[in-house]
Amino acid sequence: MFKLSNLFKKQPVNKQSNIPSQNLNASLQQTIQDVKQTLGDSNDIIYRPFHASYDGSLSMALIYTDGLVDKSFIQDFILRTLMIDIRKANVELSSKEDSFQILKEHSLTAGEMNEFTTVNELYDHILCGDTVILIDGYDKAFAVDTKGWKQRGVEEPSSQTSVRGPKDGFTETIRTNTALLRRKIKDPNLWIKTKAIGKRTKTDISIAYINGIADPKIVKEVYRRLDKINTDAILDSGYIEEFIQDKTYTPFPTVYNSERPDIIAAGLLEGRVAILVDGTPFVLLVPALFIQFFQASEDYYQRADFATFIRLIRYLAFFLSLLTPSAYIALTTFHQEMIPTDLLISLSSQREGVPFPALVEALIMEITFEILREAGIRMPRAVGSAISIVGALVLGQAAVEAGLVSSAMVIVVSLTAISSFVSPSFNMAISIRMLRFGFMILAATFGLFGILIGLIIMILHLTSLRSFGVPYLTPMAPFVPKDQKDAMLRFPHWGLFSRPRLINQQDVDREDTEAPKPSRRKTENQSVKD
Repeated sequence: MFKLSNLFKKQPVNKQSNIPSQNLNASLQQTIQDVKQTLGDSNDIIYRPFHASYDGSLSMALIYTDGLVDKSFIQDFILRTLMIDIRKANVELSSKEDSFQILKEHSLTAGEMNEFTTVNELYDHILCGDTVILIDGYDKAFAVDTKGWKQRGVEEPSSQTSVRGPKDGFTETIRTNTALLRRKIKDPNLWIKTKAIGKRTKTDISIAYINGIADPKIVKEVYRRLDKINTDAILDSGYIEEFIQDKTYTPFPTVYNSERPDIIAAGLLEGRVAILVDGTPFVLLVPALFIQFFQASEDYYQRADFATFIRLIRYLAFFLSLLTPSAYIALTTFHQEMIPTDLLISLSSQREGVPFPALVEALIMEITFEILREAGIRMPRAVGSAISIVGALVLGQAAVEAGLVSSAMVIVVSLTAISSFVSPSFNMAISIRMLRFGFMILAATFGLFGILIGLIIMILHLTSLRSFGVPYLTPMAPFVPKDQKDAMLRFPHWGLFSRPRLINQQDVDREDTEAPKPSRRKTENQSVKD
């Protein structure tokens, strides 16, 4: 009999690659033949044999992947150098041992060049956009960095917009993303280390942190979790997020992601660790706290009182999005005595012809709205927003006129939907949408007592969560008085003099700036009297 637990049983992974791990063959023709056989004689793999040296006695070949390299760089700085310039300089090359060093140290003018000796390294370089230079009679070769594929330029982030603040966003190229971080933080202690994950994709993963600010235990834990990943492919940062998150079965995200360089730079300055994945503009940030998903980069670009007011609105929208439908169900089903008489009469008259109980009515509207929202996302941009808005208006009006739902329920669902859009983090908004249905069922079963039970269970669950060893509700639970200046409220910048205590335990002091004071200047009349 099939058991459900077998679905989650870890199967043995074949760690053997289809490419043999052996040294390069000294025969140039044999090496090219082996590469063609291994890569299936693919048309995008270019082989360029030629002869070098003054008398053309040295046989060489270039191998690169078309579309991943800069062809003009190959022609101007590799082929021209080895085929024309080296003859003009009257450099004689032969099969002697010093010929390899002459090419490496005196002939090739490429900026980044690596020497390798194994077959695995050969394929890694070819498929990563490097140009491999093979020399007949040598069991070692060169790999020149000639990456030059088409890439998207730095544009404004589409998922996290802001009115005031930087407009640049991460791209799908990891080196562009690390450069954007370097532009924000010009500190030699910003360390960025890259490794490849994925037996098939060999995706570049960069770990960025500020040495001396980031907790060494957290950095070590990040490396430990990344080293444990053994999979075929990493196509997006979401793969990494699922592998390294502390707890799988929780609706709340424990890893933060963003495509804004200023948010990631601010996290690094607080002592967090960033994980950049090649091929995606979304960068991971750990550890992630509950309050972090209610903070936006614009909070620090506006005045402190404005930012505090907007942040409090976000917390209010969180509870409205989570509890509004369930509160309506509980009040209209179990606690009519808590509703004012005039409002109760109005609600009763609206529900007079509705054939469904409040729970079924709310589920119909919520599920319909979720379908419309998903359809608006998947539809082409030209018609997506129109489909979602017009569909909601038409269906809501038609449902009320048909007597399937009441007008009050349409208002409740609309308020809930609008409140869910306030969240700066898409991950947290999804969590609220999932939990909302659970609270609706509890409200229909136990009334307001069910909502209270659900809140207690949710808070207990939040207190049990950790993100890389840091309590998820920090600085609320455990309560850290000095970190309240940037939790629910946002103090002025001169008041943010220390970094979060539980995230950073080394360089705690951020600044030593006093509050600005108005200068006392003497007026002309006062100076005359003096």
